[in-house]
Amino acid sequence: MDMEAVKQIAYEAAGQEAYAIWFLIGAALVFFMQCGFAMVETGFTRAKNAGNIIMKNLMDFSIGTPMFMLLGFALMLSENYFFGFIGKPDLQLFTKFTDPEMNWSAFTFNLVFCATAATIVSGAMAERTKFSAYCIYSAVISAVVYPIEAGWVWNSQGWLFNLGFVDFAGSAAIHSCGGVAALIGAIFLGPRIGKYVYGKDGKVEKVNAIPGHSLTLGALGTFILWFGWYGFNGAACTKLLGVGGLAAVFATTTIAPALACVTTMIFTWVKNGKPDVSMTLNASLAGLVAITAPCATVDATGASIIGIVAGILVVVVVEGLDLKLHIDDPVGAVGVHLANGAWGTIADGLFNVESGLFYGGGFHHLGVQILGEAAILAWVTVCMVITFALIKKFHGLRASKEEEIVGLDKLEHGIDSSYAGFMFAPQILTGAEEPAGDKVSADIAVPVSKGSSHPDATFHMVTIITRQSKFEDLKKAMNEINVTGMTVSNVMGCGVQHGKSEFYRGVPVDMSLLPKIKVDIVVSEVPVDLVVASAKEALYTGHIGDGKIFVYDVANVIKVRTGEEGYDALQD
Repeated sequence: MDMEAVKQIAYEAAGQEAYAIWFLIGAALVFFMQCGFAMVETGFTRAKNAGNIIMKNLMDFSIGTPMFMLLGFALMLSENYFFGFIGKPDLQLFTKFTDPEMNWSAFTFNLVFCATAATIVSGAMAERTKFSAYCIYSAVISAVVYPIEAGWVWNSQGWLFNLGFVDFAGSAAIHSCGGVAALIGAIFLGPRIGKYVYGKDGKVEKVNAIPGHSLTLGALGTFILWFGWYGFNGAACTKLLGVGGLAAVFATTTIAPALACVTTMIFTWVKNGKPDVSMTLNASLAGLVAITAPCATVDATGASIIGIVAGILVVVVVEGLDLKLHIDDPVGAVGVHLANGAWGTIADGLFNVESGLFYGGGFHHLGVQILGEAAILAWVTVCMVITFALIKKFHGLRASKEEEIVGLDKLEHGIDSSYAGFMFAPQILTGAEEPAGDKVSADIAVPVSKGSSHPDATFHMVTIITRQSKFEDLKKAMNEINVTGMTVSNVMGCGVQHGKSEFYRGVPVDMSLLPKIKVDIVVSEVPVDLVVASAKEALYTGHIGDGKIFVYDVANVIKVRTGEEGYDALQD
């Protein structure tokens, strides 16, 4: 063997080693996506259930691990695979731990994929599911439901694999599976209390928006998921360049969600008058889900079209479920994972550069993709209907009314709040503001003349209620017109501006309590009209929540320390 041949063999061996390491790094990235799911679901739901959401995401992986070890891995990837449908259960993970031929990389990678399928359901069933019931569901999907259908796709003996079905990273096997389970779970549970207003005939008369408590957390989770998705889609690549290479997969995994975001931003902007933040965050995930199956088989044009369709589809499905079908999905899991998992799977039949319909491949491959998607949806639907029906009958699926109203954090987990450090109760500081020394007689505190120097002066109180973030602007405006005294209180307020609705995920926002500030100002010398005009200019944005201004007549003003009254009492 000549030196060049030796070099080539060494180069190939080094390349195989590098991609084996990258495969495990990809698994770590996919595991980190659990954090992303936890943040998205927590941010899109109410603060009183944040701890419950975190716990469910943690348990999806923690319960899923032993279930996948004991049963799921063998059902999915066993070499003893029956009729292209199911693997033979075994305990080789325990009996062959030291065997050098035991593929622990495959186990670890498929385990984190399994956990992803399980955790999708958490968001759709959020805020009203019994924690113990959710743990049972998580065990079932990790042990049986996901492994069997994923084996059809990725086991070399699986019937879909041998038909030529393409699902490179799991649009169908993972996201459609989790998405249809989420839909069935949401239907079995019913909506959250207060989500829909029913008439006497039992029909829905009104849909209420229930905004999540932190778009910041939702955005953080979205970016974490997008980052992890490069491992999700790219880990199985075994070459760098060309269609199906790592570089191309990274490119398609970037293009599709970016185009989906732009599409949803424009679509909601035109439809609702403003670009919808939470829906655009969902759109990025929808684009990622849609490109997951065809990420290694499509070009930039195909990825772009897939992303654009995903951006429209997620809005239509999320709003359709809520406004038309009245199925309560707090985080949009069905629109993101089910709808776009199916779209991405079918899209490979259209845009696959080798066998897609639009690339001269005819209808055969498209038919295989539709068949595979339908088979997976049918399997998961049957399994999850049985699972949720049994849980509901023998254990109970939904939390009690009291638990739902008070919050699952408090009554299911015994924590007052996941944000306890941010709850500031009013403090009574006894003696903290008392002046030093003995109390001074009122008669000698400060010599003043009796009566007022401006007996004809009139007084007005201007009360301003507005958002907390505008206080500095208001204070500056008052200083500029020589109003230097004001009393400021933290209050809670609610209200809706008639004729100018705001929307949350396509649903008009109803009244909800929000933190405000209340500023009280008493003026005499400064014209009250000037105070009102300056306040309006400082506070106006044109959005709901700019606030209200109230003007009252004041009969008299008395300064406690000096006994001064009227105009003089206002002078410091």
